[in-house]
Amino acid sequence: MLYLVATPIGNLGDITLRALDTLRAVDYVASEDTRTTGVLLKHFEISKPQISFHEHNEDKAGERILGLLREGRDVALVTDAGTPGISDPGYSLVRRCLDADFPVTMLPGPAGLIMAVVLSGLPLHSFTFRGFPPRKQGARRRFLEVDKDSPHTLIFYESPYRLAALLEDAIAVYGDRPAALANDLTKLYEKVERGTLSSLRAGLGEGERLKGEYIVVVGGDIETKRQRDKETKRQGDRETGRRGERRRDIEK
Repeated sequence: MLYLVATPIGNLGDITLRALDTLRAVDYVASEDTRTTGVLLKHFEISKPQISFHEHNEDKAGERILGLLREGRDVALVTDAGTPGISDPGYSLVRRCLDADFPVTMLPGPAGLIMAVVLSGLPLHSFTFRGFPPRKQGARRRFLEVDKDSPHTLIFYESPYRLAALLEDAIAVYGDRPAALANDLTKLYEKVERGTLSSLRAGLGEGERLKGEYIVVVGGDIETKRQRDKETKRQGDRETGRRGERRRDIEK
């Protein structure tokens, strides 16, 4: 069995009892970074052999994990923080296991994107997670353009080194929409800043050294949604009018 085990995104107290029980019971732990996972396992006094599994070795390591599953071994997959498969190569391993008819299950737990969008104060009824944008400006702007007219709240992950550039490109593509920045979630210095894209960009300053991974939440194109709603209503009114005309013609 392959177990996808969600781990804390900061505060180690957020791990679930089921996650701990599973990590103690499996034969191997496949880790995005064995050093990071080693700290987690040591904290909870769990001793298990680890397999390094990340985007640079996912083919070779994936085959090794499949080999262990063929031998009847149980393997837990964990990411550095949060839920495996979200912005990491967990998806490819799940796909391999399913194609090979190995059972896969998941132990739910923390996910930074969910916490960020809930704390953002932006609409939650529908949202789109876009992961990490491309590094270069041209590709990044094309990436952002895909959701330019979307009414859904947008969620991005970004490194501190490219955060300012992402906000500048978002302003250029989307205009100055309401947004939020989340950093160090569940940690001692947890911070969620809310405002507009331009105010958040201005708050970063120039050349300021930022730390930690950021989650950027951007409001959807509400005006586009309003226009679509109006058009839907107009179409409905026209259809209602046509049905009324047909009834009157029949009655005549």
